[in-house]
Amino acid sequence: MALQAGQGLLAGRGRAGALMLLAGVAHTAGFAPFELWWLQILALACLAWAVQGTAPGRAAWLGWCFGLGWLASGFWWIYVSLHDFGELPAVLSALAVLLLAAFLALYVAGAMALLRRLASARPLAAGLQFAALWTLSELARGQWLSGFPWIASGYAHSLGPLATLAPWVGVYGMGLAAALLAAALANLAHPAQRSFALLGLALLLPLAATLAPGEFTTSTGPLRVSLLQPNVPQDIKFDPDHIAANMQALQQRLHDAQGELVLTPESVLPASREQLDDGYWQQLTAPYRQGRQAALIGIFLGEGEGMVVNSMVGLAPGHAQDYAYGKRHLLPFGEYLPWGSRWFVQMLNIPLGDQGRGGTQAAFAVAGQRVRPLICYEDLFGEDFVGSVVGPDAATVLANASNLAWFGRWMMQDQHLQFSQLRAMEFQRPLVRATNTGATAAIDHLGRITARLPAWTAGTLDTQVDGRQGATPYARWLSRWGLWPLWGLVLALLFAASRWGAARRR
Repeated sequence: MALQAGQGLLAGRGRAGALMLLAGVAHTAGFAPFELWWLQILALACLAWAVQGTAPGRAAWLGWCFGLGWLASGFWWIYVSLHDFGELPAVLSALAVLLLAAFLALYVAGAMALLRRLASARPLAAGLQFAALWTLSELARGQWLSGFPWIASGYAHSLGPLATLAPWVGVYGMGLAAALLAAALANLAHPAQRSFALLGLALLLPLAATLAPGEFTTSTGPLRVSLLQPNVPQDIKFDPDHIAANMQALQQRLHDAQGELVLTPESVLPASREQLDDGYWQQLTAPYRQGRQAALIGIFLGEGEGMVVNSMVGLAPGHAQDYAYGKRHLLPFGEYLPWGSRWFVQMLNIPLGDQGRGGTQAAFAVAGQRVRPLICYEDLFGEDFVGSVVGPDAATVLANASNLAWFGRWMMQDQHLQFSQLRAMEFQRPLVRATNTGATAAIDHLGRITARLPAWTAGTLDTQVDGRQGATPYARWLSRWGLWPLWGLVLALLFAASRWGAARRR
């Protein structure tokens, strides 16, 4: 009866699409700031249940509606940067966010259409197909067309029983496990398939619990850090009437910091090094050219014909040359212009919209530790910088410098902090974050937040982290083969399940 009632709710294309939109929004509620990890699995189970027995076209529609609800509600804050700071009209800003979400939702739509084309009659095989295709859609979204893996499903499980999988299989492997649980839950509605569903639930959660993270890394000693949060409103950051006062306040805050490492947000100086007055720069950096302190300062560095690179400059006593790290994974439209998109960016009032890409760089040596800078959303791409956490010269501390003032006061800061937590868990490295307006925080090697400044307040977070050396299983295989083993695993699961299902139909 319950199954028939549920199928009645999905009668009609419009009603079914609306329900899947709501399920997608519920899926977003599984992430920070709500952190309801179980809701992520439950919402995904709704999608798995809804597409059962449907035609491929209808499955694609349901998958697209789910993806649209999930992604539009998951990164609606892009609207703030486009409208409030880019001065794009409200209607066009909202349309831009919806178009981006609609495009990325096509990955989910394609996965659900293929699921119904393969259409296994075996409950267990169908569940494996669903989980494999869901994971393939996430891998594709995270890697193709420069990748935009924001709010990938595994991030919801930085808390909960699946968190133990992080140092073994990483965020996409955790998403695969969550999709398997969702498929098992979906089968509970079918009396003939209930035994398979209960078997899956009975096996997966205890298996995750047995894979306790353990201590794959060992301590390299403490590092005292000062994390600066200037809290400069984005609308005055580049305003000539406020730049001088903001720069003087920054200098005072840097000079007052007590940590062995002082970390600023990205682009904390609203000009390139070449544009700065030499006297100001020398005065700003003088304390870090002698004594016992070091600093990583966010600034733009010129490169080539007027191209600037979003960078972190490292200063430490006894160094003949300043350290420099340039951001490598750039944000489309915000930091580089995809082909044919210049007309759109010219509508925005956002400075430095087309930037250069930094080169590779070793970690920054500080007080016996090796610190690997990451700028803004670079810490979403663990596969890009995993080489920095393996080998004899591996980084012992990760340091993220961000400016999230572009995106308003709600949701985005907590989401990015949750993603940073998972990076710390995957590689078992402490990760410190210095941001303009929040979330400035310190995270230990197990992903626990040990200290955090209140958002939207000016201040300095003085705290201590424990550096780590060694490599997790995930870091080892990711550094050797990238994400290809996971691609291979889900494709093998899909192939085996489809062959098994085809045998049943014969």
